[in-house]
Amino acid sequence: MLKKYGQFFASILFISDSLTVFFSWIAAYSIRFHWGLFPTPQGVPPFDVYLLTGIPIWIIFSLNIKWFNLYEPLRGKSASFEYFSIIKVASVSVLMLTAISFFYRGISYSRLMVVIFLIVVSILMMITHALLRQGLMQMRKKGINLRQVLIIGAGDLGESVANKIDLNPEIGFKIVGFLTHISEEVGKKVGNYEVLGNVKEVPRFLEERKIDQLFIALPLNAPEYLEDVLKDLREEKVDIQVVPDLMKFMNLSSGIEDFDGLPIVNLTGTPLYGWNVIVKRITDIVCSGMGLLVLGPFMALIALLIRLESKGRIIYRQERVGLDGQVFSMMKFRSMYEGAEQSSGPVWASANDDRKTPLGNILRKTSLDELPQLFNILKGEMSLVGPRPERPHFVDNFKKSIPSYMLRLKMKAGLTGWAQVNGWRGNTSLEKRIEYDLYYIKHWSFWFDIKIIAMTFWKGLINKHAY
Repeated sequence: MLKKYGQFFASILFISDSLTVFFSWIAAYSIRFHWGLFPTPQGVPPFDVYLLTGIPIWIIFSLNIKWFNLYEPLRGKSASFEYFSIIKVASVSVLMLTAISFFYRGISYSRLMVVIFLIVVSILMMITHALLRQGLMQMRKKGINLRQVLIIGAGDLGESVANKIDLNPEIGFKIVGFLTHISEEVGKKVGNYEVLGNVKEVPRFLEERKIDQLFIALPLNAPEYLEDVLKDLREEKVDIQVVPDLMKFMNLSSGIEDFDGLPIVNLTGTPLYGWNVIVKRITDIVCSGMGLLVLGPFMALIALLIRLESKGRIIYRQERVGLDGQVFSMMKFRSMYEGAEQSSGPVWASANDDRKTPLGNILRKTSLDELPQLFNILKGEMSLVGPRPERPHFVDNFKKSIPSYMLRLKMKAGLTGWAQVNGWRGNTSLEKRIEYDLYYIKHWSFWFDIKIIAMTFWKGLINKHAY
């Protein structure tokens, strides 16, 4: 529902941005070649050629606007967050334009003009977005085109609905108040809004308050009230939305889907489906393949040093639990003496673990013992980025004692991850690690993976908890 009404404003922004992109391209041409600010030793190139180039530029910008979710509600974020997103869209679009023009030799485009275009389009998009949002807010403050909203259910669920509406003022909803099925709640306040009366009075409030939109947010333990309310509303023209009391059960990319006309509530979906799976797999293949080619000689040197230091296998294979609970054999450079776990069994590594070899201690502190997992990634058993895999013994224990632990298995295990680059690795808080893993799965994107990979080189390889 919020998305439906927010889509109108997003459409206005898209039209505005489309016009801004074309105008900025033309303005950049004019500034570069006709304002006399810069020399033109080869003469002025034909305008019509540059004008036609505006079409692929618009396509590139449109794709990146979608990719970076530029039109998502700000949800309480500052205007600077939107301005930074605009700069990202413009910068990436110009980089893509530059890369494409490198392969097209039909005409040599002015690099100075492209720089001017980047500056102009970024500034104008920030100005137009600010003006449109400010204009819309002024309209809402004056009461223009506001929809009166009544929420049935004054509990946590109803309050959550009110909070969502408050965080999205651009959709034009004005909350009138709440109705409740509990008599003692009448007259109280939920957040900033009053509980006006009982659910049995809903027809009267619809008429008196001129309600346009009704949200029914009753708890699971009050199904009889929901049926009574819907019966009372059969002859009303108000728009009705039912908010299911499933929030405490919803995780990851949960939501409602349409299955041939049947609404399905998805409680544990992930963003990895369709093209997203293909993009992530291609990234894994390319990066792991390149990593093995570049690091191959260095890995061979580590293997030689392990062989010279102590007897035993060079590559240590260990059962780990991956995507959807599938067990696979994860590879690492051996960092302990051969047979070290025969007496201790599966235990967490510790800083003063006397089972480690001197070389193994160095490999663990620098995370170099993990390099053979590039083969696991190439085989498709792991991903470059994802939750770190655990051993079956620990998974069996954690899933019984830690809520939502098994949701980590909704994505392939990773060589590095959001939890690891934020310091939650080794013998640290499992709850925090799971929190960061679930955040990553819920908010996955290609650029999020790139960010984590970059952070891994900066702060993920050597860590005080790597032992």
